[in-house]
Amino acid sequence: MTQISLQLSLPHEAMFLILPYLPLFELLSMSQVCKSFRDALKHDILPWLNIIVDKPINTRFSDEFLVKIMSKAKGRLNVVALRNCFKITDEGLLQVIASNPLINKLYLQGCTSLTIEGVIGAVKLLTKPNHRLKNLAISGIYNVKIEDFQTLCHLMGINQMQMKQIKMKYYHMRHKLYTFKQESQPSIDVDICPKCGEIREVFDCPRDSCKKRMQQQQRQLLECRGCFLCVPRCEECGVCTKDEELGEAACVDILCLNCWLHLPKCNFCNKAYCNQHAYQQHVGSSLGFLCSECSFQSTQSSH
Repeated sequence: MTQISLQLSLPHEAMFLILPYLPLFELLSMSQVCKSFRDALKHDILPWLNIIVDKPINTRFSDEFLVKIMSKAKGRLNVVALRNCFKITDEGLLQVIASNPLINKLYLQGCTSLTIEGVIGAVKLLTKPNHRLKNLAISGIYNVKIEDFQTLCHLMGINQMQMKQIKMKYYHMRHKLYTFKQESQPSIDVDICPKCGEIREVFDCPRDSCKKRMQQQQRQLLECRGCFLCVPRCEECGVCTKDEELGEAACVDILCLNCWLHLPKCNFCNKAYCNQHAYQQHVGSSLGFLCSECSFQSTQSSH
């Protein structure tokens, strides 16, 4: 093989620099592209120090696969983000935690097979002397009681004053809050809802009038501050919608009238999809789209 053809067959050096920033699915895909990437991922632990398990691989992620993937960091994991990995159990999580005492960010949102007892056990291991757990995300884990929340705060050294000083958290930005590159995120993603008293994600309101009210009274006492079950919010902009006229949505989410006006509508029923569910649009040969329901009815009537 000539030197020119060899250079053409090798990936550009810059491609190797992005490997540590890729989610797990992309990492595994890159390992199958060519031998150079496969060798780099096999012998270099840097790409495996921050593991993010998200769609589309999360639903297939088992305890066995978890332990196998995490072992590539050779005990030096910094960030573990498991999002909606409902097959992961306490046993698999604790096995990984025991082998990786340097984890400083642990995100377990939507891992419904985990128990709060298993999470507390993991946090105990990661908050021993000389350990450094800084951030924890557990929204979507069932049966978290106030006592459990207080135990987690105590283990992580979070006091009431620190909880009150946490920056504003908005509903429409909830999926963007937790990344391993972000330093200004809360130490724990849940709180005691001031309305129902349950342990869930608690959101503030970005509406200008609500922000002004917050300046005049305590944040905890704001009427529109609460969990997603207590305070209905617009999926697009996160404002409270208690006293506001709503736009008709083609998906299950809530849309304030202002956001609804700016979103494309179904050709038949004039309902809009939020951006999160825009993939459900049925686009035909004509301009615009049909929502799932209208598309189904149209198909049925044609038969």
